[in-house]
Amino acid sequence: MTVLDIRHLNVSYVSSRGIAQAVRDLSLTIQPSETYGLVGESGCGKSTVALAIMRYLPRRTRLDGQILFQDTDIATAPPAVLGQLRGNRIAMVYQDPQSSLNPVLTIEKQLVEVITAHEGATGEDARRRVIEMLEQVRMPDPAYVLQRYPHQLSGGMQQRVVIAMALLLRPDLVVMDEPTTGLDVTIEAGVLDLLNDLRREFKMAILFISHNLGVIARICDRVGVMYAGELIEEAPVRQLFDRPHHPYTTGLLRCVPQAISRHTSGALYSIPGRVPPLTALPRGCTFAARCAFAEPGCTQGAPQLESVAAGHAARCFRWRTVIEQPAAVPVPQPPSTPAKSGTSNRQALLTVSNLRVYFTQLMGLLGLARSRRIRVIDDVSFSLEPQRTLGIVGESGCGKSTIAGAVAGLKPVTSGRIDFGGSDFTRPIARRSRAALRQMQMVFQNSDSSLNPRHTVEKTLRRPLRCFNIVPRGHERAHIIGLLKAVNLDETYLDRRPRQLSGGEKQRVAIARAFAGEPQLILCDEPISSLDVSVQAAVLNLLQQLQRERRVALMFIAHDLNVVRYLSDEVAVIYLGKICEIGPAEAIFQPPYHPYTEALVSAIPVIHAGAQPHAIRLEGSVPSPANPPSGCRFHTRCPRKIGSICEQQEPLGQDAGDSHIIYCHIPLTELRAVQTQTVAQHSN
Repeated sequence: MTVLDIRHLNVSYVSSRGIAQAVRDLSLTIQPSETYGLVGESGCGKSTVALAIMRYLPRRTRLDGQILFQDTDIATAPPAVLGQLRGNRIAMVYQDPQSSLNPVLTIEKQLVEVITAHEGATGEDARRRVIEMLEQVRMPDPAYVLQRYPHQLSGGMQQRVVIAMALLLRPDLVVMDEPTTGLDVTIEAGVLDLLNDLRREFKMAILFISHNLGVIARICDRVGVMYAGELIEEAPVRQLFDRPHHPYTTGLLRCVPQAISRHTSGALYSIPGRVPPLTALPRGCTFAARCAFAEPGCTQGAPQLESVAAGHAARCFRWRTVIEQPAAVPVPQPPSTPAKSGTSNRQALLTVSNLRVYFTQLMGLLGLARSRRIRVIDDVSFSLEPQRTLGIVGESGCGKSTIAGAVAGLKPVTSGRIDFGGSDFTRPIARRSRAALRQMQMVFQNSDSSLNPRHTVEKTLRRPLRCFNIVPRGHERAHIIGLLKAVNLDETYLDRRPRQLSGGEKQRVAIARAFAGEPQLILCDEPISSLDVSVQAAVLNLLQQLQRERRVALMFIAHDLNVVRYLSDEVAVIYLGKICEIGPAEAIFQPPYHPYTEALVSAIPVIHAGAQPHAIRLEGSVPSPANPPSGCRFHTRCPRKIGSICEQQEPLGQDAGDSHIIYCHIPLTELRAVQTQTVAQHSN
């Protein structure tokens, strides 16, 4: 029997600004043990569908159509029936696990409460079931975790707790809204494997919402693509990704960097324009204004969702042209920085030598407190040349952001040296000169928290101009307009505040502010992780363009390895405060590589059939920097550990050629042989 059958669903939000048609005439079905994916840019209605299924909608919402869960219409069900369904037969997992967990209750109390509220079970029986479920979601040491509070768990562990909470009562349907967006690639891969195993074991259906197409390709059976509130394409996952019939789907797929470098591929494709406001939808096809295949007739009548192949439907007048000419839209090919080969005679702009950043943590009650030293960064060295990009990758807690913070002067340096442009930058930011501050700027992950909500865009960009005396006051406005044009915005944005900007527009303003002081180095700390793939591609293209025009160097931190590979000239792989591999970007992603890099690469989600790398799943979490393992710090999780030498001795760097250094006890010839063989076996 079909688990979920949505028929002609319409959801509209009523506000003082008008009626926003968030979902329009949506129909889809989900079968038992099936994972159905919903993709699309922000504002396309994906999360509204999830909230409608749970009936978690605001009061001033119009809901029409049917949401049939087995034999119950959720759209018209009374509150008593909804109370029986929610959490019991239908569960939901949100993007941010911290918003789903109570910070003042232990994990045990929160999980036991689910069983008590729905089934009345208490005491040891409830606790036993909770431990069993934590074991099923592969939580290390469940008994210990039960006594912890949410803030004492890593992001991956928090998400496993939320998944366990959702599955405790063996629901028939689980709705997941961006459940892996904030996770490292290794944890994400483990969570996706876990979900695949659990849905087969429990025979549950999953609605999986994500803007990460690689994740969708890995976990889903069928996929629906939403645009401006409508389902514009639906097909089995491989059929959709290998042969899309709608130009919007084609555009989304072309935005994703997949194992490519900018030196060989040029700029990324980015869908022009943005999703139209749901309060003022255009006539005809809502995608026509952004579509390279559009004709005059596309704006006159609205296309219907029609069958284009077995199990495949698309809402497009010109779908035949799309499949005949999928690459009809030219991808821009701006000149890129020449790839580095061999040694360079240029002097390094930034040199970090034997950097150590230790924090002191107080433990216990006041008066009885004791301290312990946390080695966040422990003896890290690297250099960055002018106009080049150094990518830094690694799991959460490995020290990536701390390196950027230390270089920027935001984190105190315990020992070591930071040379920038021939000057000592080891000192904290408060002791740096104004000229020094101008030469180094940052772009943060969350543009919401880095932009003052009370300042207009003009005021935000004027501040660095005045702080660093970039231009005379009479020329400020013209210079600000020039900065906006450089990030593909115009002067209509001058009087807007952050709340009036989309996520991509906020990040563009943040980038413009960073470049306003005409620096030599930009530190980018996860600047695109929360952006849609099309906006992500536009921001990456923008960074390349500005880097080329303004002649700046970039330090780029990200957990998306495809993005790092695409953008970077060199890459440093960090694990628990130490560099385990560093070298040219293409060399980092080819055997031989460090076993940790190998695991990261194998966890990259890909969108094309046959391209999935061999799977290496790391067991356990990153050890605490307060008590790092002896010897090679990766030995406690390493799938290629060779013996006691890994536990007792720190590995020395082995030169793999072209300045590619790997810190591992395994000889490079052995690494290359076994890793090349593994890749070959998988590809066959």
